Amino acid sequence: MQQLRAVVLGGGIGGLTAAAALHRRGWTVTVLERAGALEPVGAGIALAPNAQRALDVIGAGDEIRAMSAWQDAGGLRLPGGRWLSRTTSDAAARRFGGPVVVAHRAELVRLLASRLPAGSVRTGAAAVLTDPGDAGRPARVEVTGGEGQAGDGTEFEAELVVGADGLHSATRRTLFPDHPAPRYAGFTSWRLVVPRPAAPFEPHETWGRGCLWGTVPLHDGRVYAYATAVAPPGGRAADDERAELLRRFGGWHEPVPAILAAASPDAVLRNDVYAGTEPLPAHHHGRVALVGDAAHPMTPNLGQGGCQAVEDAVVLAGLAGTARTPGELSRALAGYTDARLGRTTDVVRRSARVGRLSSWTSAPACALRTAVFAVAGRLGPGLALRSLDGIADWSPPATPPEPARRPVC
Repeated sequence: MQQLRAVVLGGGIGGLTAAAALHRRGWTVTVLERAGALEPVGAGIALAPNAQRALDVIGAGDEIRAMSAWQDAGGLRLPGGRWLSRTTSDAAARRFGGPVVVAHRAELVRLLASRLPAGSVRTGAAAVLTDPGDAGRPARVEVTGGEGQAGDGTEFEAELVVGADGLHSATRRTLFPDHPAPRYAGFTSWRLVVPRPAAPFEPHETWGRGCLWGTVPLHDGRVYAYATAVAPPGGRAADDERAELLRRFGGWHEPVPAILAAASPDAVLRNDVYAGTEPLPAHHHGRVALVGDAAHPMTPNLGQGGCQAVEDAVVLAGLAGTARTPGELSRALAGYTDARLGRTTDVVRRSARVGRLSSWTSAPACALRTAVFAVAGRLGPGLALRSLDGIADWSPPATPPEPARRPVC
């Protein structure tokens, strides 16, 4: 009997996790990625314990922990170098069941892709949803092109389509055309990966007036750094983005100047930050489910964008994996919305609150913020971790045993 078919639109972290989880549940999966290769723009990604437990579901948790840098200690600083608060991996483990680990995004993508059969991922394949389907008919997708190429007109019919096409998701617009688009959060971001400076340092996030900088080590001897700053949308440096970072952060404490000295101008990535202004009415419609930024774009301030995408993927696959009939699949997708909509809405809002706090530019307001952080720091690392309570301690729901094959709905 023919296996269930799923088409995943987007080969990022959420899409590949969904594909791997569905394949593990016995589905035939095709991933359509518009880029010419599964080579994400190089930057790090923090994976909190909730995401690691989700990756355990597809047998990838131990491997990602092995290829990641554990953050043994770190904390919050001021641009002059003063520490406001500190925390440790032991404190995070006691509170959330494990530490936050940081991996290179490209390594995570390769790990997830390795969980799929050869030929499952088709790159250079931009695709559009042409019919979301319903309980009585499958969904349909058409390949319209790719990087520098016209579409070949290939059509796919599937029992399930997973919209994992990111922040400006065309799939989301097709399903919910009247829903407000993500809105500019008021600040832009930079990311870079460089060799580790010779001088020792502790991982840190440093907050200034309307801007912040973060530095975390990777397991391979490199360093992942990120920064945000209040700026008009669409801005670009007149010369290059490394020079822009030097102007904004070059006078901050070490290792910030050393990292900028080690960066090449073409290695600095800049992206404006957008987030959802209100939750979608559902994370599914017909036979289509949305995951990650396609469903709930959020600011990066809690480090949960990729983590929530991974959660989405394993929850969706766990529920869809129980379906044997069209009615059961419809109920599974409704269950996916029930399981994810409220949780991700809360994470989006909490992350936005931290983003607004980090964007304060008023000197008196920033002085008050510093005083509050300093008091919190003196009360111990547990208080500093409270922003992730109810988030990083999440565990995936139990799922039935994995089937070898399932009939087509």
